[in-house]
Amino acid sequence: MKAWILHNIGDIRMEETPRPKPGEGEVLIAVKAAGVCGSDIPRIYRTGAYSYPLIPGHEFSGIVREVGKGADEAWKNKRVGVFPLVPCGKCGPCRQKAYEMCRNYSYIGSRQNGAFAQYVTAPEQNLIELPDSVAYEEAAMLEPMAVAVHAMRRAAPQIGDAVAVCGLGAIGALLLMFLLDAGIKNIFVLGNKEIQKQAALRMGLPEGNYCDVKTEDAGKWLKERRRDAGHTGVDVFFECVGKNGTALQAVELAEPGGRVCLVGNPCGNMVFGKEAYWKILRNQLTVIGTWNSSFLREKEDDWHYVLDRLASGRIAPAGLVSHRFALEGLEEGLHIMRDKREEYVKIMAAPDGGVTPSNNAETAWKHPAF
Repeated sequence: MKAWILHNIGDIRMEETPRPKPGEGEVLIAVKAAGVCGSDIPRIYRTGAYSYPLIPGHEFSGIVREVGKGADEAWKNKRVGVFPLVPCGKCGPCRQKAYEMCRNYSYIGSRQNGAFAQYVTAPEQNLIELPDSVAYEEAAMLEPMAVAVHAMRRAAPQIGDAVAVCGLGAIGALLLMFLLDAGIKNIFVLGNKEIQKQAALRMGLPEGNYCDVKTEDAGKWLKERRRDAGHTGVDVFFECVGKNGTALQAVELAEPGGRVCLVGNPCGNMVFGKEAYWKILRNQLTVIGTWNSSFLREKEDDWHYVLDRLASGRIAPAGLVSHRFALEGLEEGLHIMRDKREEYVKIMAAPDGGVTPSNNAETAWKHPAF
């Protein structure tokens, strides 16, 4: 099969490699769509992987082509999404079914071979069957959508709450989509790219509720919009950037008794100075950490929450795909994200060529829900 293989930091090559064989309890999946996550870029170009060689890629969907020993034959030829975290099943969190907090997990695309390839293996226990109404490209976004939903459910904003979303990359944009779907109307978005603004407006965010942080002082902007209601901040602040400055801003702009949900992976050291610490204490803020998503193979988990809304047409994540590539062209998408030479939201690849390569963001936005 063809696969993008990471041999060392910055050394990723498309090569021919043997098709993997499913082990016990595993299946072989023909990859139909694979998304590039923001975490793939440092893994490939800066910080490296746990071991080499490695095929990256953990946001994907496909069709089961082979079933390993002990796995249910009924999975063969099923269309599936895949929860990429492979829990140990033995540690304390696993015994509580909090698999996203497993102490000894593996991970498809970072600790074992992933989906920037024509085929990938995955445990049967990590599969979720796709309804016919859900396209492969949409299903390849199940993982980031579930991450966004997990953050939303952890912070639990109420219908009447004022909510800020800082950072409108893929996770922030999907979080906004689910907040709107949940009926939260008083939302303020802090972003820095025109493509992000257009995404937010197409979802239904009023233009006056979007702040371009390149041209506006975000703190002053938000406080002005809340002052008429007698407030100085928001009830829930989602920090989706992972920078020290925006984390401190979240503390500054949370209402007394408010919640700060830290969503973005840290770009560097995060330091809360004395003043910020005092604000947490004196304003009795709740600071919430969120990580990954819940996958229990039950209707109540984050993945089924997302799949239900996908199948019913309540959400339309395909409108966030700004770039599409065949597998052979994926490196171009990686470079776009690494070098930030173009605006993007979500970059998608199709190992079988099923997604038409397109760098035309306007074409990508043409979706009924937008």
